[in-house]
Amino acid sequence: MKRILIIDDDMDMCNLLGRFLQKKGYETEASHTGNKGIAKFKESRFDVVLCDFRLGDKEGREVLREIKNFDPYAIVIIITGYSDIKTAVDVIKSGAFDYITKPLIPEEVLNVIGRALQQSAEGGDAQKPAVAATQTTGGIRKPGRVSNEEEFLVGQAPATRELYRQIELVAPTNYSIILYGESGTGKEVIARTVHANSARKDKPFIAMDCGTLSKELAGSELFGHVKGAFTGALADKDGHFELANGGTLFLDEVANLSFEIQASLLRVIQERKFKRVGGVKEMETDVRIIVASNENLQEAYRKGRFREDLFHRFNEFSIVLPAFRNRREDIPLFADFFLARANKELNKEVDGFEPEVMQIFLNYPWPGNLRGFRNVIRRAALLTSSGRVTPRVLPAEIVDTNNYSQQFTLQPMEAPVTQAAHHPIVHKETDLKNAAAQAEYDTIMNVLKQVNYNKSRAAEILKIDRKTLYNKIKSYQP
Repeated sequence: MKRILIIDDDMDMCNLLGRFLQKKGYETEASHTGNKGIAKFKESRFDVVLCDFRLGDKEGREVLREIKNFDPYAIVIIITGYSDIKTAVDVIKSGAFDYITKPLIPEEVLNVIGRALQQSAEGGDAQKPAVAATQTTGGIRKPGRVSNEEEFLVGQAPATRELYRQIELVAPTNYSIILYGESGTGKEVIARTVHANSARKDKPFIAMDCGTLSKELAGSELFGHVKGAFTGALADKDGHFELANGGTLFLDEVANLSFEIQASLLRVIQERKFKRVGGVKEMETDVRIIVASNENLQEAYRKGRFREDLFHRFNEFSIVLPAFRNRREDIPLFADFFLARANKELNKEVDGFEPEVMQIFLNYPWPGNLRGFRNVIRRAALLTSSGRVTPRVLPAEIVDTNNYSQQFTLQPMEAPVTQAAHHPIVHKETDLKNAAAQAEYDTIMNVLKQVNYNKSRAAEILKIDRKTLYNKIKSYQP
């Protein structure tokens, strides 16, 4: 019979948890202080230690340290309140196997204990979380290396290393995650990375862009619908919760969802059940939810634009993706990476970049982040017939920002030869329609820059809805 030591200064919690685990076939003992728990562990052998993070005499991290000093292979699981999650993640780095949040869910407790005992029985180091196994099977990449699927590259800037350290910690858990970051920072790529390094990696990853969906369409996309549920519902449709069952559901720009859809989403998360739009049958679902926003959701709920209870459900762990301008060390790596992909796409052999070009890249603030950088590289590869990429084939706004325009001897209204040859839309007509379109573009881009590319805030200032703003932004993209 496996023996479990419970260390908690709440006597009722110790009694309830002890009786529950005994009914499940475990032998339990309890201590109500950290010091007594440490002493009891040293006196007798225990297979698992369940330790509350906040004890009367010391913190759980101190108990963990002393137990691990005595037995490096001890299995210690931290019990923590919601507000201590970030601290508990740091405790995992110190050797805890995992942590469980209050209020305790019996099935979760059993699941974590079961995983810990199984890993110990298989001969693995019990103190290492599941991410260790992921690393040995091609999970989190080393800095500066491309993924096996060649879909993305892991950089080596300090901000990038910290980003992937957090991914490494949270990926093996089942926590919901909020990804914050400016447009173009690669939020979906990070969500896919988390999924690929989780226990759900063999199940579906389903992504949904909430930025442009109406209330009716969002409900249908999330939960599906039955035939005849509304005009145009000509057949039954599976929703994303069905498609992602067992896997991961990624909701981009989640703040755009209506309050009605947010309420339905909260119910699904709480009960793990939902009904299709127009349906009566309840369907069960098991998904991990990762959401993304370039708007601070905590600030959004404080201003009444997002449900507070839904925010707390999502916010089991949050990751802030660094802007590309804060990852200067990664620029040469991504330049080569995107160029290699562009060469393959265009069937070209562009050799690389002139030193002046790389300096331009390093100086430019990259408001479009990785997505904008990739587009610039693709355009440069298209306009370069042979040899290396030169400043001549870069967009004017990038060159001008770096004060390189004086190096060129172009006559007014004359485009570079390579641009004229490969990009016929060079000389724009100066009619009223084009002038108005250019003015609209300049206005939108200026507002976006002022609000640090927060599309919700920009839409408010421009007095248009988010869907209209999204459509206009997409129309400007090449």
